[in-house]
Amino acid sequence: MSKLPDEAFRDTIGTIDDEGNRKFIFPKRPSGKFWEYRKWVSYFLLIILIANPFIKVNGNQFMMFNILERRFNIFGFPFWPQDIYLFVLFMIVGIVFVILFTVIFGRIFCGWICPQTIFLEMVFRRIEFWIEGDRGAQIRLEKQEWNSEKIKKKAFKWTIFLIISFLIANVFLAYVISSDELIRMIEEGPSSHLSTLIALSIFTGVFYFVFVWFREQVCIIACPYGRLQGVLLDNKSINVAYDFVRGEKEVGRAKFKKNEDRELAGKGDCIDCKQCVNVCPTGIDIRNGTQLECVNCTACIDECDVIMESVGLPKGLIRYASEDEIEKKAPFKFTARMKGYTAMLAILVGILIGLLFLRNDVEATILRLPGQLFQHKGDNISNIYTYKIINKTNNDFKDVHFKLAGIKGTLKLVGNQSIKVPKQGMSNGTLFVEINEVLLESDKTTLKIEVYEGDRKVVTSSTNFLSPRNFE
Repeated sequence: MSKLPDEAFRDTIGTIDDEGNRKFIFPKRPSGKFWEYRKWVSYFLLIILIANPFIKVNGNQFMMFNILERRFNIFGFPFWPQDIYLFVLFMIVGIVFVILFTVIFGRIFCGWICPQTIFLEMVFRRIEFWIEGDRGAQIRLEKQEWNSEKIKKKAFKWTIFLIISFLIANVFLAYVISSDELIRMIEEGPSSHLSTLIALSIFTGVFYFVFVWFREQVCIIACPYGRLQGVLLDNKSINVAYDFVRGEKEVGRAKFKKNEDRELAGKGDCIDCKQCVNVCPTGIDIRNGTQLECVNCTACIDECDVIMESVGLPKGLIRYASEDEIEKKAPFKFTARMKGYTAMLAILVGILIGLLFLRNDVEATILRLPGQLFQHKGDNISNIYTYKIINKTNNDFKDVHFKLAGIKGTLKLVGNQSIKVPKQGMSNGTLFVEINEVLLESDKTTLKIEVYEGDRKVVTSSTNFLSPRNFE
């Protein structure tokens, strides 16, 4: 079966030439209503992204992902290895949220929220426009010989890109090792933290490589979300779309001629100016339909609206719309699939909120020592336990002690030491529990052991107490 000629574009990507070499995209400087909206959204998100690791909530870093020490902070909530179920639930909620957005609004996350797009389009490309000029000037500079002008502009641009990549790497490191630790290392100097300096250099190199050379290929080749959208989208999903019904009509697109009656001639409203292609940051032609490379950045909408206005045709030839809306004039409908994802998201969020309210800032685990049975001590039965206390707060616990709840007995710490648990730390040890045999009604009794910090009860832990079987 022969390949349809209008589908041939799907065999290649705009960043690779016919010989398989890297082909750089030189998009036109965008402008327009959506561009202004995107700028303010991007500035807001950039401030949040940079400020997150330096904001404290109840003494906890607002966002931290310390993989090495297995400590995570999300929205100021500290997560320890014991809270992994909450962390996983957070991730699942985030994934379902993105899926729901994709099902309804297409790849809007990529164009408006993704840090890769924001840094590339709102930081690095804007610096590039400032130094090298708009699309035409950049293409001419690229073809130009390496004279003093080209060397000066390229060196200046790459130096600024390297500095920004270094700053981004520092922010990224603050997310990983905590902002307090990063500031401490900066104050002590790089010579005292060579391993961290090497890691920082690697991060800087990665960011520099991405934003200088790899660029939009992250979205096209590396990011799995672009391929995921192909599974999630359907004819009812809202995307940045070309109205092919209006743009093509009976005859198809054609160049604009002054004083021509295009309606009478059967020509579409698309005047084939290719400005939507020139402004696209991934180098695609939106008129070919929904494509993997499209990140829904809306640059083509703004550019097309300007062209339509200049030739006296209605705006909206390229707009946010579903395929059904364009082809069948069908209004947006909240489908059963969208309702299902929404219900799933609501349930997961409800469960997560409930678990966060039930979560304690202090966790105590008291377990019988493996391999040890009970011991007789006169009229008493004795069991030996190990304990672990995790302090998730930002206050030091200086006087921690235990009390039996619901039953009379004696609780003794091995060594009778005073228990201290540092902030964001833990303490462990061994203890004995002795209970008179007449108070035990079973060979396995559930004990409630309360943990106090001074006079304040911070948590209650349950464990089993073993004793002889006969209770006559």
